[in-house]
Amino acid sequence: MISREEDIKRALEILKNGGVILYPTDTIWGIGCDATNEEAVRRVARIKNRPEQKSFIILFGSTEMLHRFMERASHSREVEVHHTDRPTTYILSGITGVAPSLVRNDGTVGVRIPDDPFCRELIGQLGVPLVSTSANFAGTPPPSCFDEIDPSLHKIVDYVVQWKQKDRTPARPSRIVKILPDGQEKIIRE
Repeated sequence: MISREEDIKRALEILKNGGVILYPTDTIWGIGCDATNEEAVRRVARIKNRPEQKSFIILFGSTEMLHRFMERASHSREVEVHHTDRPTTYILSGITGVAPSLVRNDGTVGVRIPDDPFCRELIGQLGVPLVSTSANFAGTPPPSCFDEIDPSLHKIVDYVVQWKQKDRTPARPSRIVKILPDGQEKIIRE
């Protein structure tokens, strides 16, 4: 087993070179890449066998990072207020500087600030947000722990993070809330 620091270092090297990793988030295990790299994002879609028109969630390491990628900071304040409640993905408009395929036709993007220290440190050191999509093929159930990930995924990605591989605590996807133009919240997934 390598150290947490070495694990982050190896994952960063892959991400900075346009690669794809398998990694734990504050919810479930995910497949991820640099969210500003369009080719890497398209590769994640191919790995999952997922239609490219379906976008992915983007993880930000902090509220400050989220501010840097927003046209308007008002929504990021709402994310900060709700961040400690439970893992929640917010569908927001006004996100800029990410791969174009991550922005839906209506101009929105799903964003979350994870509460996992490894994940936040990885994103912080990368300096840009990270794509997050469940570590499964399209049409199959998301894994609740590392052991439930299809072993063929391990061979397709460029790096499999070792952090939390032995954690058997069942996990589930985040709640999804859409922030409407008037600031109201609409729950998409509880």
